[in-house]
Amino acid sequence: MSSRVNSPALTYRQEQAAATKRRIAEAAQRLFAADGYASTSLAAVAEAAGVASRTVYAAFGTKREILNLICESWLERADARALAASVLAADSAVERLRGAAHWLTVLYSTDFDVVRILDAAMDEDAETRTLLRSKLRGRNRVMDGLIASVASELAVPLERAQTIFRAFAATGVYNELVIDSGWTPEQFENWLSDTLLHQLFPFAASITPARRAPR
Repeated sequence: MSSRVNSPALTYRQEQAAATKRRIAEAAQRLFAADGYASTSLAAVAEAAGVASRTVYAAFGTKREILNLICESWLERADARALAASVLAADSAVERLRGAAHWLTVLYSTDFDVVRILDAAMDEDAETRTLLRSKLRGRNRVMDGLIASVASELAVPLERAQTIFRAFAATGVYNELVIDSGWTPEQFENWLSDTLLHQLFPFAASITPARRAPR
């Protein structure tokens, strides 16, 4: 008989500390989106979160660490890792390619403010750029894996197909179509899905255009 070792429950103090970190990160995200990452001080974050400046420094130390938690919380809200796994488990190449469009749309529509904050923060110090490039590489690895899952059906070389998908994932594309032009996320997803099919699959002309995003 095997015994299961349960993870120890968080203490009340640990729960309080985690809740405070979340509150600080949420306040920081609002300020970063409204005033800019570079222009926002830790003192301003503390005031917005309703805590002392020393609490922010104790919990994070730097704005960069707050940014890291904002990014991780965003990925959790989007359930990005589990969603990518479900796309890869789809039976057909068409479903997986449409699923790739769905994955990107869910990621961006969950909280596009985070995407814009991360873009703006790329102009900061070397340590922040290193962190953000690591996040970008992680996103690109997922995207490249989604396209690699349909490699046998591609009408173009795999690397070119992956580059095309990453190009459509550029922040400006979603911003122009959804934020500036008023498309719904579902319209964006259907457009991206159909475009990828016609760009990457040789038999795409015979595929019925998407009417509703797969869920």
